[in-house]
Amino acid sequence: MTNSTASLWDDFVRRQPRAHILQLSAWGELKSAYGWQTERVVIQEGETIVAGAQLLFRHLPLHLGAMAYLPMGPYITAAPPLSACGEGAGGWGRAAQLWQAIDATARRHNARFLTWEPGVYFETTPPDWTEFGFRPSPQTVQPRSTIVIDISGDEDAILKRMNQGTRRKIRQALKSGVRYYEGQRADVVKFTALMQVTGNRNQFGVHEPAYYERAYDLFVPNHAALILAEHEGDSLAGIMVFAVGEWAWYFYGASADAKRNLMATYGVQWQAIQWAKARGCMYYDLWGIPDADETRLEAQFQQRSDGLWGVYGFKRGWGGTVTRSAGAGDKVYHPLVYQAYRWALRGRE
Repeated sequence: MTNSTASLWDDFVRRQPRAHILQLSAWGELKSAYGWQTERVVIQEGETIVAGAQLLFRHLPLHLGAMAYLPMGPYITAAPPLSACGEGAGGWGRAAQLWQAIDATARRHNARFLTWEPGVYFETTPPDWTEFGFRPSPQTVQPRSTIVIDISGDEDAILKRMNQGTRRKIRQALKSGVRYYEGQRADVVKFTALMQVTGNRNQFGVHEPAYYERAYDLFVPNHAALILAEHEGDSLAGIMVFAVGEWAWYFYGASADAKRNLMATYGVQWQAIQWAKARGCMYYDLWGIPDADETRLEAQFQQRSDGLWGVYGFKRGWGGTVTRSAGAGDKVYHPLVYQAYRWALRGRE
C-alpha cells in the first residue's frame, strides 16, 4: 500500500524509537516544492501500520529516469530500531514484504537506483547492505558524521558536559543584553537575511527565502521553532531547530557580522537546546561535522575552515559525542545508468 494519510503516517513515525524528522510527511511536502516527488510505502495489519518508509524521487538529467532516496528509515514494528532484518515477532517477514513494496514503488517511478541512508548508529548493528540487495554507496546525501549532545538531566548537568570555553561564552551571551525569542512567521525574513550574510561570509550556498518560509509553515509549532537573537534592534543570530520524539536537530543557523563579541550564536544555541529539552528530547544533533576520526579532527580544526571544518570548532565545545552513521547504500535497478551516475560523481571530485 502507498500514500497513507499524512496524519496516520506521522502518528506511526512518532511512535518509533528512532523517529526522524526526515520521515515526517511535512518533510516530504517541503522537498516536493523543490524538485522531488514523495511517496509513502506502508504495510498494514488491519488499520494499523506495522512497517513503512517515505521515499523521495528526483529526475536524473538527460531523461535517464529517476533516482530514489530513502532517508533515515525504514521503520518496522517489533524490530530493533532501523534494523534491516527486522528481528522479533514477524519482523523478518514484514521487512521482506516492505522491501518488495519499496522496490515495486521505485520501479514504478522509473528509478534507476535507490539510495538508502539508515541514519546514525550508537550501539545498534549497522545494516548488512547485501541482505536486501544493496551495495555501499560512493557518497551520502546527509552528513555522515555529526556531534550528538546528551541533554538529559538538569541545566547544570548539561553545562557540565561542555568545555569551559563554551560555558563561559553562554554565560556571556546571557548577560550581554541580547534578547532571545521564538520568532513568528513575519520574523522569517530576518532569518533569511542572516542566512545570506552567513553564506557570503563562509562561502557556502543557502536556500532561497521561500524555502525557509515553507519550512516554517510546515513544521512550526508542532515540530520546529525559529529562535532569534536581537540587540538594540539588530538581528544577531538565528536557528531553526526541529524535533520529533526524543531527538532534536540543528539544521539551519545563521549569524550577523556585527556585534560578534556579544556571543549571540552561543546564546541562541543554548535557547534551542532548552526548547528541545522542554519538549522531552534527550538528544540534540548538531547535524554535520567533517567525516574524520577524532584524532584528525582535533589535530586540524584550528588550521582548516573549508567545508564543515569551519563549524567543527564551534560544535566541538558543546560536550557531545562524535557519531558516525552507517553511510549510504545503493540498490541498482539499471546498471548502465547507475554506472554513468558513478562516473559523473567522480568527475565532480
